[in-house]
Amino acid sequence: MTAGTDAQAYFDELIATDQRVEPRDWMPDAYRATLIRQIAQHAHSEIIGMQPEANWLTRAPSLARKAILLAKVQDEAGHGLYLYAAAETLGVTRDELVDALLQQRHKYSSIFNYPTLSWADVGTIGWLVDGAAIVNQVPLTRCSYGPYARAMIRICKEESFHQRQGYDVLYTLSHGTDAQQKMAQESVDRWWYPSLAMFGPPDKDSTHSERSMAWGIKRHSNDDLRQRFVDLCVPQAEVLGVTLPDPDLRWNAERGHYDFTPPDFAELMAVVAGNGPANRDRMRHRRRAHDQHQWVRDAAAAYAEKNP
Repeated sequence: MTAGTDAQAYFDELIATDQRVEPRDWMPDAYRATLIRQIAQHAHSEIIGMQPEANWLTRAPSLARKAILLAKVQDEAGHGLYLYAAAETLGVTRDELVDALLQQRHKYSSIFNYPTLSWADVGTIGWLVDGAAIVNQVPLTRCSYGPYARAMIRICKEESFHQRQGYDVLYTLSHGTDAQQKMAQESVDRWWYPSLAMFGPPDKDSTHSERSMAWGIKRHSNDDLRQRFVDLCVPQAEVLGVTLPDPDLRWNAERGHYDFTPPDFAELMAVVAGNGPANRDRMRHRRRAHDQHQWVRDAAAAYAEKNP
């Protein structure tokens, strides 16, 4: 459908009736640009997110843990490629998306700019980081853009496995030796507030949330998602035997939610701007891998040309 009054009316009807916009449908330029930005950021996050945990593949404490972690890292690669494919349905090329990441015109999730200092971090990332991702991404299965919504259905199923393996790692450590319990608690202390920051700035400071919610791309605000995450984590922490590092964390019967201390949003903005503990290392590694594996892309292109 071409642009015009009828096309705009049809798009508005799809959004109003909670139906899916498909690649063949006309859509406003701003809607298309917002989706490209969000899907690309999500894809970049999956690709960069392989690094913190892959760092522990050679140091996993058992063959079983190594196999599970390897499967998880491979899943993240697959998620990234799947999301790049979803973004391509909007008219952008894979090369353009990758170049935007390498040139740092596109962002990725702030959480992956923190270092993994111990084996316990593998468990904490699975429990907190992937748990936060699930809270954020399950509503995206109802995103107004069809290819993104369908991609998220598949991805969320695998994220549930990731969250469960992290929970299992932490549970084992927190019920182990004194040294293992200490390692688990120190890891949770380090990752709790960066995980809360994953949901983005407060709603009043969010640049994109209001428009994305009006278009049905997002379904819940940053603050609502952050609150849901805290409410889910508190009982899980009790079972795990770890303490969440917030002395003001307590149940508020009047609100029906836990009160909690928000993350340092100034730190979040600094990390997003490229000044986190591991920003430069993450991008240096990604650029090096991209350059070193040019031959793989060349070989794939040559094969495709010979076998159309």
